[in-house]
Amino acid sequence: MSIFHTRWTRFELRKPRNPFLRAVCAVVGLFLLAGLVVLGLLVGTLMLAFTLLHRLLRSGPRTAQDGTVINGSYSVIRQRSRALPH
Repeated sequence: MSIFHTRWTRFELRKPRNPFLRAVCAVVGLFLLAGLVVLGLLVGTLMLAFTLLHRLLRSGPRTAQDGTVINGSYSVIRQRSRALPH
C-alpha cells in the first residue's frame, strides 16, 4: 500500500518554501491569468466582428414593406357543433 502512496505524493503540487520563489510563482500565475483573460476578450471581439461583417456582406438592399400587412401561413380549423365542456 505504501508503494501507491509514495507514487502519488511525488506529483503533488506544493508551494515552494523560499519566499522569493513563492513571489515568482505568484507573479507567473497572475501573468498566466491575465493572458487568458486577454485571449478570451480577443476571441470574443473577433467573433463579434466576424458576425457583424458577415451580416453586412450577406444582406442585400432592403425592400419597402407596408406596416399594416401581416405575412404568414394560415389554416382553417373546423368548428365543432357544440362547445367544449368546462
